[in-house]
Amino acid sequence: MAQDADIGLIGLAVMGQNLVLNMNDHGFKVAVFNRTSSKVDTFLQGPAKGTQVVGTHSLQELVGVLKRPRKVMMMIRAGSSVDETIDELAPLLEKGDIIIDGGNSHYPDSERRFKALKERGILFIGTGISGGEEGARHGPSIMPGGNPDAWPEVKPIFQSIAAKSEDGEPCCDWVGEGGAGHYVKMVHNGIEYGDMQIICEAYQLLSTKLGLSADEMAPIFAEWNKGELNSYLIEITSQIFQYKEKDGTPLVERILDVAGQKGTGKWTGISALDLGMPLTLIGEAVFARCLSALKDQRVKVSQHFKGPDKAFSGDKKQMIEDIRQALYASKIISYVQGFMLMRTAADEMKWNLNYGSIALMWRGGCIIRSRFLGEIKKAYDKNKNLESLLLDDFFKHEVIKAEKGWRRVVSHAAEFGIPAPCFSTSLAFFDGYRSERLPANLLQAQRDFFGAHTYERVDQPRGQFFHTNWTGTGGDVSSSTYNV
Repeated sequence: MAQDADIGLIGLAVMGQNLVLNMNDHGFKVAVFNRTSSKVDTFLQGPAKGTQVVGTHSLQELVGVLKRPRKVMMMIRAGSSVDETIDELAPLLEKGDIIIDGGNSHYPDSERRFKALKERGILFIGTGISGGEEGARHGPSIMPGGNPDAWPEVKPIFQSIAAKSEDGEPCCDWVGEGGAGHYVKMVHNGIEYGDMQIICEAYQLLSTKLGLSADEMAPIFAEWNKGELNSYLIEITSQIFQYKEKDGTPLVERILDVAGQKGTGKWTGISALDLGMPLTLIGEAVFARCLSALKDQRVKVSQHFKGPDKAFSGDKKQMIEDIRQALYASKIISYVQGFMLMRTAADEMKWNLNYGSIALMWRGGCIIRSRFLGEIKKAYDKNKNLESLLLDDFFKHEVIKAEKGWRRVVSHAAEFGIPAPCFSTSLAFFDGYRSERLPANLLQAQRDFFGAHTYERVDQPRGQFFHTNWTGTGGDVSSSTYNV
């Protein structure tokens, strides 16, 4: 067979198939392979019929039809399957060839694979892809990282098939070395967890306390989607409320209240803990899913604790607006925390992340795509070294504008006994982050009292540590200290 395929793709599940068809639409010749070889034939006879897609039935055959430098993309389950495929594929390749992992791999795995393949002269890219099936087919957000020498070779393909922002820019750019691409995708998914949870908290307040039906909530979310909250998730929420069963019952009311998760939100939280970053909103979003999974226990406990029996008696229209403001302010805090985490990780890993470019990559094609992200790009265009989005004039003004409604909603939720973990924790973070002084002085005194962990003083330079013999019997020897 001729060696004229532009790229090879392994893994013909729905994401892999749709990416292949997307590449084909943009004029690239793609060779495909799948472990279950019958899937190759089914694909060629079905969705890929009439295209220039080339089917192969072994890795050797796949490599044999590719142009040099060979580019092979894996769209397979993250974990050991990726390592096993790389172990089989790498011996068939030459120096300068490229292996691309397009799955949801954990970034430390991508770091390891990047280093191991670099020693063999093979260029590795770990790329996050967001947008689901529709995005893969018509334009996803693509976040590539790994060996920068590979970027010029894959850039024409990736930027051609990626979603485009309103100004025509591709939602794909080089992220950084090693596992940077998969790290940014991980944070993207963590923010997605947060966005979904705050929408759910708004839904519960609207339905449980204001008594609104799905039919009444659908136009509210549709209206919200025309303004500051314009986003894919707000848009589909309105559509979900409109979907009816045959008997006219909204389908959403018959879905069991148990949420699943695949782990990327958890990874984001673990990374934040490792780096000492207060990623509180995403953490609570993950725990909210964990709590939802305790359905049987919740049913039992609900029989013992009924909570406040308080009816809403205020201005319903104002309450709806307050919920919108709480949703908007909490969304801002989620991104504040997410970008703080990426900044800290970049310092730790020596990645040169372009935060404005990342915001652009998320503006189209992906699950968290929204108008909001354009403002983040503007913030980093004005100041690429911006420490926090809350120090940008736009976001500062927006939070101040939303603050009163946000506080009223958190207060109402507590009074009504309605859980609002992300609304509440985002407000707590904001109040802590804006505080010049926190009660950690007492905490550090406690640590020094029982463990001689030392403390710094307000009347002495930072970096000098002191210990007090609080009881007169503890001695003057102090413990070593460290910061996460």
